[in-house]
Amino acid sequence: MTIWILALVLLGSLGVVGFNMGVIRVGFSLLGLIVGALLAFPLGHLLNPIITIFGMKNPFFIWVTGPFIMFVIVLAIFKIAGIFVHKKVDVYYKYKAGDLRMGLWNRLNTRLGLCVGLANAVVYVILISLVIYVFSYATSQMVIGDNGSFTVRALNVMGKNVDSTGMAKVAAAIDPMPESYFQASDIIGLIYHNDLLEARLARYPAFLSLAERPQFQAIANDKQYTEMRQRQPAFSEIVDHPEAKAILDNPDLLKDVWAAMLPNLKDLENYLRTGQSATFDDEKILGRWDIDLNGVMNVVRKMKPTITAAEVARVKRVVVAAFSKMTLVAAPDKQVYIKNFGTLKPGPKPTAPPTVEYQTLQGTWSADGGKYQLSIGGKPTLEGVVEADKLTVTGDALPLRFDKEY
Repeated sequence: MTIWILALVLLGSLGVVGFNMGVIRVGFSLLGLIVGALLAFPLGHLLNPIITIFGMKNPFFIWVTGPFIMFVIVLAIFKIAGIFVHKKVDVYYKYKAGDLRMGLWNRLNTRLGLCVGLANAVVYVILISLVIYVFSYATSQMVIGDNGSFTVRALNVMGKNVDSTGMAKVAAAIDPMPESYFQASDIIGLIYHNDLLEARLARYPAFLSLAERPQFQAIANDKQYTEMRQRQPAFSEIVDHPEAKAILDNPDLLKDVWAAMLPNLKDLENYLRTGQSATFDDEKILGRWDIDLNGVMNVVRKMKPTITAAEVARVKRVVVAAFSKMTLVAAPDKQVYIKNFGTLKPGPKPTAPPTVEYQTLQGTWSADGGKYQLSIGGKPTLEGVVEADKLTVTGDALPLRFDKEY
């Protein structure tokens, strides 16, 4: 209903404007609308460097603002050209053509102006429907009940009206947005409605290296943010959270996220829904791995069949003390991280228990047939073997066994 009311208002108002302004000015406006819409996206992104000078950081808003400004600039140019041409023609008919021809021109000018004004109204309705269609596709997936702002809820209502009136088909036919926009909107909506998927998102192989950056580590360890997400607040409250803003206000970080996300949108959505990745599952080492202390001891016994019970007890104390918090992360960019790698240090006194010094080791991995070579820090090259959901790493003083995290 809203779209039809808008259409009637525009038809009435722009019809009157066209009748009063004449065919030349509204004709140039019509050309400006069409040319501006066609050039908005191809040329709008040329303005991005200028927009960032004024403090806008969010890449999405920069991406949208540039085309809008370009559309307004092109429309303004055509309107100014229309005024100039109208004055030239008006002067001619007033002072050179004679009264009869001037009268005929004025009648033709107003009547054609009315028709072209109605055409302007139609183009405006289509363009407005397009904007509503594009933005409501995203916002409609980021609202639960009435927790959205008035603007968002109003946009969603208009989006439903665009769909119910059939204007969505027209908007879809001329939609300049890439398919990646709609895929990304689906993924964001899926995560918004299922806060537990954030943990799975961090385990998606393409994001493993990104997840190790301080900004993502901070938001993952923020209990306040976790509690907020569990009560499913308004989307605006989520993006206004300090830890979220630290990410959203970092253009370089967002570019890295989008670069990792763009080629894998379909696979990412499937991974969030099923936990399976057609793109990365064939590389068995990829993922997060949690230390399996019992598995470590089993590997020790297999490697040293003659080990005594006393030695087993001593090794177990070392393993539990040094490795109980350890995790391993192997990313598609060939980076590998061993987090919370513990090193035992002698106590301050001979009778005092040893202390544990934790550190994060970073290195690279490479595939060698069915095995993996891990080069980490100053350690000798380690060998990794993946069997089902188990990763065994050998080559150091003690072997390591990990379970894959899902």
